[in-house]
Amino acid sequence: MSSSATYPPPPPYYRLYKDYAQNPKSAPEPPPPIEGTYVLFGANYNTDYVLPSLEEQGVRQLYPKGHNIDFKHELRTLNRELQLNMLELADVLIERPSQYARRVEDISLIFKNLHHLLNSLRPHQARATLIHILEMQIQRRKQAVEDIKKKREDAQRLLKEALGTLEEGQ
Repeated sequence: MSSSATYPPPPPYYRLYKDYAQNPKSAPEPPPPIEGTYVLFGANYNTDYVLPSLEEQGVRQLYPKGHNIDFKHELRTLNRELQLNMLELADVLIERPSQYARRVEDISLIFKNLHHLLNSLRPHQARATLIHILEMQIQRRKQAVEDIKKKREDAQRLLKEALGTLEEGQ
């Protein structure tokens, strides 16, 4: 028989919330958000996460530096370079197999640049996803309000019909 329960007991701090049903203000305030570094599952993390540049990682950057990058254009350019290098790698493997290492390094560099460009779009993706989720929630709530209004109107109509039927019967 196992020594651990299927559903473990709640953590000890649940006792802090024992009077919550009678007095919601009795619960302690949540702790302030963590700032700086913290440990999670034995690994150190930092709340001020900034994507390190390619140069900081010791990788040559193949696209222009700066903040005004045309991501769509640069991703397409790097994709074309990648396709060209893959074809050249296939050619090298057929014609001069001993010289494949240079092409593999070029392909690796292109992949690292593509990966870095995509990772720099992650904050934008997160904002867009959040906006989409919030818009869907608003749409669902508006639909729920409309459904409630329709049901109320139906109920009022039924009540009027029932009242009319009762008045006719008297």
